[in-house]
Amino acid sequence: MAATSRGCSWLRLPRPKTFLGLMSLQTGAELISLALVFNKATGVYGFLTLLTGYAPSALQVTSYTISILVIVALAYLIPHIRQQSPFQNLALAWLYVIDTISNIAYTTAFATIWYMAGFHDPAGPGGAAAGSPSTRDDGQPDSGAANPDTAASMVLAVLFTSVRIYFSLVVLAHARVVVQRYSGDAQAESVDAMIARGDAPDPFAVGSTLGEGWKGKIGRIMIGFGRGYWLGGRKEDEEWARAVGAKFRTRGR
Repeated sequence: MAATSRGCSWLRLPRPKTFLGLMSLQTGAELISLALVFNKATGVYGFLTLLTGYAPSALQVTSYTISILVIVALAYLIPHIRQQSPFQNLALAWLYVIDTISNIAYTTAFATIWYMAGFHDPAGPGGAAAGSPSTRDDGQPDSGAANPDTAASMVLAVLFTSVRIYFSLVVLAHARVVVQRYSGDAQAESVDAMIARGDAPDPFAVGSTLGEGWKGKIGRIMIGFGRGYWLGGRKEDEEWARAVGAKFRTRGR
């Protein structure tokens, strides 16, 4: 068991200290959340298309519904970024992570449907990829025609997904700071001293101020997934850094 722990100890979730190296995590979390609001506004417009008689697929209706629910949740959670509320910032972080995962899933599903539909269309991306004849400028068939649109779409999808993953890390890192700062205040202890000690107490522990009621139960669930990430401190970070260094030294031999 100890060997397994040592083998996996170098794996951890990255923890940004700033947003793009220019702004604080709080500012980054606010900007990222506002960008998500504008992104999800497409769900509102999607429902408005129903008034025109457009018949969306079940997948599209589900996507529109989730977008509206996310906007409602963001309207409640965003003001708590500046208020440094542990429960709401944790909820925001998990909301963004779950939305990112669902966004990747929907993008993959839509891309698959689009490609499969075009696969049976000689003029579509699948037909071109399968070697369906196309026409050159001189009117002669060209069975080797490239499909730059498909390649460009894939590159953009990977790029946007990478950005969303980075944004998720920033929102998570901000929520982690909020949780640890609150824990330090609750213990009448400076944040630096608490982090240097190695970890932070659980703010949602039974018997604590935030541990009461349904919020306390949900808070413990949110903290429970990745507890070492939320409550781990400088000591844990330094151990991870040493483990990574040892890992790379071993590989270099």
